[in-house]
Amino acid sequence: MPRCCPCATSSSPALFLLPTVPASSTSKTTSSSRVALAPCDGAFSCVSGRLRWGTRPRGRYAIVAASGKDGSGTAEEEKEKDEPGFNPFGFVTDNPSSRSAIQLPAVPAEDGNVGQMLYRIEDKGREYGSYVRSREFRWFVRETGSPDARRGTIVFLHGAPTQSFSYRVVMAQMADAGYHCFAPDWIGFGFSEMPQPGYGFDFKEEEFHKAFDDLLGTLNITEPFFLAVQGFLVGSYGLTWALNNSSKVLKLAILNSPLTVSSPVPGLFQQLKWPLVGEFTCQNAVLAERFIEAGSAYVLKLEKADVYRLPYLSSGAPGFGELVLLTLLEAARKVNFQDVLRRISSGFSSNSWEKPILLAWGISDKYLPLSIAEEFKKANPNVVKLEAIEGAGHMPQEDWPEKVVKALIYFL
Repeated sequence: MPRCCPCATSSSPALFLLPTVPASSTSKTTSSSRVALAPCDGAFSCVSGRLRWGTRPRGRYAIVAASGKDGSGTAEEEKEKDEPGFNPFGFVTDNPSSRSAIQLPAVPAEDGNVGQMLYRIEDKGREYGSYVRSREFRWFVRETGSPDARRGTIVFLHGAPTQSFSYRVVMAQMADAGYHCFAPDWIGFGFSEMPQPGYGFDFKEEEFHKAFDDLLGTLNITEPFFLAVQGFLVGSYGLTWALNNSSKVLKLAILNSPLTVSSPVPGLFQQLKWPLVGEFTCQNAVLAERFIEAGSAYVLKLEKADVYRLPYLSSGAPGFGELVLLTLLEAARKVNFQDVLRRISSGFSSNSWEKPILLAWGISDKYLPLSIAEEFKKANPNVVKLEAIEGAGHMPQEDWPEKVVKALIYFL
């Protein structure tokens, strides 16, 4: 048998076969078979036939395409000759359905370095938004509708590692329905100011609460309002703020957020807590879009992915390089997830909370299954209404905004 790769020796372990990779996650080649190479880092194989390296979300695989009997390539092979070569930065998500979702240009020099990428996307994603100075911090806040809206005010809060951009469609449609809508980027996220740790903001829960209180005053939101919250970490802080300020909340809408002590914590947030591993994880320009796609059944279009990627390209700190959002690292290391979940679970139970709650839940969420919402509802069945949104994943406001709007209008 020919050797697997240039680093193989006569004593190297033999090749081992893995189950066939589904055709949907690789290029469709009717005359090809798929094999996994022995565990070495060779860049190519000597196996008979033409070999092409590819990537899978969980490792490498190789496609061995058999040549025609006359030695000429198949039609599929001829077609592949015109395809761009392997791009190690092309596939950026753990979600197999989005294998081709985000691809940097085939020639990185044209648009692939950080500076040129920033130039291409720096003006994107600011729909309905403007900057607001609230005490010492500069917030980016999206606003739709009028202060005189007949149906009241809604404040939308996002989770980590995303931003208020996810609510843009919902906000536009809710404004059309007669609501005055606000959606801020939390301090340190999206387009809002990103303070350095130790200089007046240490990314602790109570500091996020205080900053949000100040922002409400700056926005002149003095009357009780509707609150909508989604996501992990700062999303959870939106819920704990509501528990501390129930008199300011008319009704509460929750979109796919950890709500019980049994709620799983995604690996991203666990990695951020580890020394060195957390710093390395944050230096990833596609971290946010990877997180979004891995929690959904859908891929992000490039123009959307650009916006979620932008904070990771433009915000940095000395010693960390440009591709880092230090806020996420600091906030993840300061939070005690189990403590926060215990307070949320008990605080919204039937003995503690009486305001109406809507759970608009994307049932295709790969982080938080529907069972989390059902468990939460059982703790306060007379108050909590569960609306399952088919086809939506972890961020239903991004996947199916129309269904979220329909649920909100009916609930509010």
